[in-house]
Amino acid sequence: MTSTNLAEFRAKFRLDELTIHSTEHWTWSVRPVHSTLGSGILSLNRYADSFAAITPEEGADLTAMTRHIESKLKSVFGPQKMNYIMLMMVDSHLHFHVLPRYATEQQFAGLGWSDSGWPTPPALTDNADRADSPALVEVRDALK
Repeated sequence: MTSTNLAEFRAKFRLDELTIHSTEHWTWSVRPVHSTLGSGILSLNRYADSFAAITPEEGADLTAMTRHIESKLKSVFGPQKMNYIMLMMVDSHLHFHVLPRYATEQQFAGLGWSDSGWPTPPALTDNADRADSPALVEVRDALK
């Protein structure tokens, strides 16, 4: 059952297409339903349905991965803040929604990217109409 859950997760979040960076334990990919410019998914490479299930090695790698993510996002898009959201209500596999936050609308790939929730919790449906946009691949490539 767990390999099925992981395969479904990978397909839903289009990891084969939208992966930006991967380590032994974690994968960072573009979030298909893009909330803010540079929104991503940070997911464990093996199936787990609880944050408490990570190993010490996975925890250490998580720290290294978040440093990498924040460094890349800062240098490419310059967000004012970073939000990490781990809900696991619909998709039970261990993952974080990585949401760069912006005080003003951003321009990228010929599009304006809003963050209507700023400075409160993010509006997860901002820019959601771009799920099939080639701009997501441009975001991926800019962050690689």
